[in-house]
Amino acid sequence: MEPQLDFNERPFIVIWETTQACDLACVHCRACAQPVRSALELSTDEAKRLIDEVSALKAPVFVLTGGDPLKRPDIFELVEYASTHGVRISLTPSATPLLTQEAIHKLKQCGLARLAISLDGPSADIHDAFRRVPGSYDWTLRAVRWAREIGLPVQINTTITRHNLQYLDSMITLLEQLDIVLWSVFFLVPTGRGSTADLISAEEFEQVFEKLYETSHRVKFDIKSTEAQHYRRFLLQRRTEEKRKGNSQSRPAILGTSTADGIGRAPRGINDGKGFVFISHLGEVFPSGFLPVSAGNVRKQSLAELYRHSPLFVSLRDSKNLKGKCGICEFREVCGGSRARAYALTGDVFAEEPCCVWQPKTSIAGTGEDPRRELAVH
Repeated sequence: MEPQLDFNERPFIVIWETTQACDLACVHCRACAQPVRSALELSTDEAKRLIDEVSALKAPVFVLTGGDPLKRPDIFELVEYASTHGVRISLTPSATPLLTQEAIHKLKQCGLARLAISLDGPSADIHDAFRRVPGSYDWTLRAVRWAREIGLPVQINTTITRHNLQYLDSMITLLEQLDIVLWSVFFLVPTGRGSTADLISAEEFEQVFEKLYETSHRVKFDIKSTEAQHYRRFLLQRRTEEKRKGNSQSRPAILGTSTADGIGRAPRGINDGKGFVFISHLGEVFPSGFLPVSAGNVRKQSLAELYRHSPLFVSLRDSKNLKGKCGICEFREVCGGSRARAYALTGDVFAEEPCCVWQPKTSIAGTGEDPRRELAVH
């Protein structure tokens, strides 16, 4: 992987919402997924053209998400097409009866690089209440086991909300028993079915950051955050503090490294529209799946053109457009706050991060640290 990636030219992560159809009814679903597929989804041929564009962009990470990608009968064909066209695929199926042992075997045979599955609680009661379908928890653990039995790397996605915050320690204990390569911790953006009432406070964000930081030093799997860009600020502050005290711990994963499945980590922090692009099931191009402001449609313009030159994406990559304390923060180049959460709570994509306790300073005097330094999370 290249040590540097010009986010003005190409994204690090491309996510395609293959469908909004899903047999779960999750309380926080950004897509408001429904059981039946839309007739307006990208067709198989259109999907292959999109894969060709992602391949031409040389984006290191391409995620097929939903809804539930397994609701598309052509999903195995598309995974195989991508894997034979130089694109490493991660897929996020829902834990339903569609996710059979045979389906997981077939996905691996088609070239899937990583299976990413959601787990939002340490017990069936907690997780299934999240997913609103009994049995989802047990199905999730079976899928993890089936994937690991055939050597398919597994990523666990967890969304932190008021529903499961108190169970974080138990969740980590469970994850330590699973053979996973990455724990991707999502921080709620109140869009779709996600409710503002379920959003944790800025102070609680810091408490979760502390827990993730401590956990990252002792577990075998990697940890990354999604829609918590200020975790980078927290990491830099903690590392600076430890360096000053002369008791630096071993640090989380090195920048730009990749796991055994070849899916790497961003060489520097990304943000909505900055190294990150999301394509909806209808072909609409968004800065993030949690930021429903469209730059255009891949049925009318190329993905590269929209990512590189649309006014929306260009403006999101310019930190001078940030407002409030994000606009004057010394960490704005490595953080920048969640643009999706700012939009969800204020209607302004450039408003300050609503869930950050940090009060900006003009510099980090005397630390010798550069706040623009690249960090190992995104």
